[in-house]
Amino acid sequence: MSIRPSAYEFFAGGGLAGLGLSGLGLSSAGIDTVFANDMDVAKARAFVANHPHTPFRQGDVWGLTVEDLPGRPDMAWASSPCQDVSLAGARGGLEAGRSGAFWGFWRLMQGLAAEGRGPRVIVLENVIGLLTSGQGRDFAAVCAAMTEAGYRVGALEMDAAHWLPQSRPRLFVVAIRGEAPRAQAPVAPFHSPRLIAAHARLPEAVKAAWAWWSLPAPSQRNLDLAAVLEPDDAVTWLEDADAILALAGPLHRARIAAAVASGRRCVGAAYRRVRTEDGQKIQRLEVRFDGLAGCLRTPAGGSSRQYVVVCDQGRARVRRLTGREAARLMGVGEDYRLPSSESAALKLMGDAVAVPVVRALAEGLLLPALSDRRAAA
Repeated sequence: MSIRPSAYEFFAGGGLAGLGLSGLGLSSAGIDTVFANDMDVAKARAFVANHPHTPFRQGDVWGLTVEDLPGRPDMAWASSPCQDVSLAGARGGLEAGRSGAFWGFWRLMQGLAAEGRGPRVIVLENVIGLLTSGQGRDFAAVCAAMTEAGYRVGALEMDAAHWLPQSRPRLFVVAIRGEAPRAQAPVAPFHSPRLIAAHARLPEAVKAAWAWWSLPAPSQRNLDLAAVLEPDDAVTWLEDADAILALAGPLHRARIAAAVASGRRCVGAAYRRVRTEDGQKIQRLEVRFDGLAGCLRTPAGGSSRQYVVVCDQGRARVRRLTGREAARLMGVGEDYRLPSSESAALKLMGDAVAVPVVRALAEGLLLPALSDRRAAA
């Protein structure tokens, strides 16, 4: 019987990366999480509820030591906090407290290497803003740390919209010791123009150890937003829908009017944004009817909760996206145990990584990179 590779999952949240790595039991192939960590109490509770057999340590990554980490992992995954490198945040960069947690994680990787237990593969998942955070210095610092530790490093920009009805681009920095599928030059869609530009700004020593990691092109998505929503009679519609819709600017108001006039049932997603118009900050409703939800965010974030807009029978109705619907937009199964609070469920999903994206990365790159070691075992 073959032995499945093992992984540590840092900044694990509710464990969605682990669901993607493990394959969700759909086949014998997969990567098993053997240790996980997160400092958020509510996320820790969700992780333990859904992964009761995975060793979990709740607390700041800076409070962990290599003695806390079991065995010799094949891989380490880190979905480090993104607030300080997000385009929606203050862009404090990796020197700021939350995103500086990466260096707490990296300290553990260095400690494992010193004991001969360093993982063959390391993955850092973060927002696209990491590419330009600190005028590109943060991305360069992460890549330099990995190359100086003897890894070949590369990155992929992967949007959940290839697999799920949610626009959610994320950056995956992948460091590998040994061989793995790679291309001679950047290839769309995973090597975007902004990633290519970030690569051009890297120090020459990092470029020398760079790899354009290769993944199979994704199949055409066959799921749209309407397919993951609850039935109309099972949700609560907002009574102040007209006031919310009135926040739409001319372009978005025209979209809503066209959807109502079409005579068809049209399902859209919307956020309230603060825009500057004529020198004044104005709250605007921005809606899309392209079959995709906007990128899920935490309820406390600057963009707040997402709305569902349904145009049918000559009218437009508005409600808020539910926690279960958010979980479906992240590729989570119906058996996943969400927090009882809607706000907590939305926060858990808004901070997570989409399961099918992780699965595609694992199947196309991470497992092939680990296959030689597995064969040797």
